[in-house]
Formats: sequence, structure tokens, C-alpha cells
Amino acid sequence: MSGLTSTELKRTPLPRLRDAVDKAIDDALAQERIVGTVVLVSIDGSLTYQRAAGFADREAGRRMQLESIFLLSSVTKPIVTAAALALIDKGVMHLDDAVSTWLPDFSPRLPDGSLPRITLRHLLTHSAGLSYAFMERGDGPYQRLAISTGLDNNNDDLSDLIRKLNAVPLAYPPGEGWGYSMSLDVLGAVIERATERALSDAVATLVTGPLQMEDTAFSVVDRSRLVTHYGNATPRPRRLADDDAIPFFGNPVRFSPVRIFNTQAFPSSGAGMAGTAGDILRLLECLRTGGTPILKRETARSMFEMQAKTAGTAAGPGWEFGFGGAILASPEDAGSPQSPGTLQWDGAYGHKWFIDPDRRLSIVALTNTAFEGMIGRFTTDLRDALYRSL
Repeated sequence: MSGLTSTELKRTPLPRLRDAVDKAIDDALAQERIVGTVVLVSIDGSLTYQRAAGFADREAGRRMQLESIFLLSSVTKPIVTAAALALIDKGVMHLDDAVSTWLPDFSPRLPDGSLPRITLRHLLTHSAGLSYAFMERGDGPYQRLAISTGLDNNNDDLSDLIRKLNAVPLAYPPGEGWGYSMSLDVLGAVIERATERALSDAVATLVTGPLQMEDTAFSVVDRSRLVTHYGNATPRPRRLADDDAIPFFGNPVRFSPVRIFNTQAFPSSGAGMAGTAGDILRLLECLRTGGTPILKRETARSMFEMQAKTAGTAAGPGWEFGFGGAILASPEDAGSPQSPGTLQWDGAYGHKWFIDPDRRLSIVALTNTAFEGMIGRFTTDLRDALYRSL
């Protein structure tokens, strides 16, 4: 399997776990809620479950493979977060640095015209006052200025992005609110300036290279293994066009699967990478076990600690935000069997991952179906099946 060696396949699948997870996958495929998926489960460092199921390309009859490559969307975020934290570990930059120290042209103002101090910590925790076009109701400024989410296709580079973000008033004073946002894309520009390297090179040097995530990059390393992506539709998911939109809580999210081949578009730190489930599991297990070889142990541990309060807006009641994903603060409020301190996030193209440190558990579920594979019944069925079997 891409990203994992044979010596890491230490455990035969537990029959009860295998049967429970298989059923969750089989039900989603039979009911045509998803088109295809790769699911990996690691317990205590052992790959306990792995399965590729369904179609990588339904119309072509191409089956999903363990080595299939997915557009990662927001699964990009923990990778770039780890890269930024690695630079902080090295003393190249610091959590409480003003963003303007690195990006003098980044100067968005509050609605009253005042110029606040935005730090790298604010960017890492989505508490800088920025937003996303798909978070706006109606014709908001992000939509009017065509600020790319990293999922849609345009020819803006990072300087264009910074210029457009400067033209939009912040939603709240930095550090005094929380809102899912373009902040990781601004962080990507900081990483480029701090390393004096292209973002793709910096991330490869800091994260994907040391972890041997050979199939994960801001490009597609083997187009023949790239899955076709689909969107929720009735009676079954429909193939996404090159400029498409899928409703998300009443707002359209624009997708353009060809964006990753556009060399003029800025490399999106929030949504722009492609990779395999095996590579992502490598990253998750690295974080779970202390960060070696990319992060100091205390830095890896900080990713599992609450860094920003979100009032339930990050991932629902009971969840706050750490570095790289949401942190489960109250399983009771969340209605989740996961342990307190679980780190979790997802990806708009249809992905979910989480790390439960108390259970020594990491799971990656990549699908090619938005948004079922991110926030649909499949994600809760899979989670609950897994925990019932433990």
C-alpha cells in the first residue's frame, strides 16, 4: 500500500472490527451514497484494517485501489499546519509573530477602519477574522471579489490572494472569535516568505519528505491513479464537472477538479494537495506517537490541546479547535463515542480522519463523494461501527 511498508502491516484484521466496518462501507455503496472509498484503521501502531471499495471512476468501471490518489481538499490543512509548526520548532518563526512581519502587504482592517495585529497563532486556529466565500450568505465580499477557496479554479497567485483579502473587512477582532477561513492559505504565503522557497518545496522538505509521503503533493504524481470526484445528487452521486457547485448548508461550494493542474493558480494551503490514504495515515500516526521526525514531542502534543474556543461552530457541540483540526472537549455534548482529546477534521471532496490518543487509534476514510464522505451518514456509521467493535 502506498505510504506504508510491509513491516507496518503487523496485525490481521480483527473479525468483529472487519465485519462492522465492512458493513458500514457496503451499506453506503449499496445505497449509492458514496461512489468509492479507501478506509484505513490503525490501532496501537498496527494497521488493523484496510480496504478499497467501490469505484475510482464509475463510468469507466475503474475500481478503487489502496493506492488511489484523491484531491485532498481540507486534508491539506493538517499537513501545512505541521509544516508551520516545524518552522516554529526550528526557531525560524514564532506563534505570536505578527503576520505583517512576514507579509508586509497583509493588512486587512476591522469594519471601523482600525488595523489590528494578526498573529501566526490566529492563522493556525482560524481566529484571525477571515472567512470563506462558501461561509457567506448571499452576495458577500468574498464572492464579489472572486476570492478563491482553493477548490475552484482561477489564475490568482498568492499576491493576488493577499490583495483581495486586504479589501475585505475582518469579521471580528483577531483572537475574539472563530470562523473557518482562508487563514491557512495566508499561512502558506508566510511559509514561502520564511523559507524563501516555493510552498510545495517547503512542505516536501518539512513534512512529506521526512515521512515518506511519496504520493502526496500540490500536484498529482500519477494521473492514472487519480480518482474521479462526484457530488451528492438524487438518485445517485453525479460526476463533478470542471466548474461545478454542490450545496453546503444552503450555500454553494464551487469545485473544479482540474485546478490542481493549473500551474498559475496559487498553491492552496487550505485545499490544494492530492494524496493517498496511506500517506495521510503516516502523518496521523506520526502526530499520535509524538511527532518524530518532523516535530518536537511537546509541539505534536499541542495539536491535541484546545487552542481556540469555537462555541460549537468548528464541528458541532462539544468540539473546540486545536492546531490542524477540531478537538473533542465533551463527548457527551457531541454525542460521540470518541475519547476526549480526539483530533479530527475532514475534506470537502468527501474525506474524514481522526486520531483518538486515549484509544491509540487513527483512522483515515477518503471517498470521492462530496459531501457524503465528509459530513454524511457514512462518517457516523463508520465511526460508530468502529467503536462498537473495539
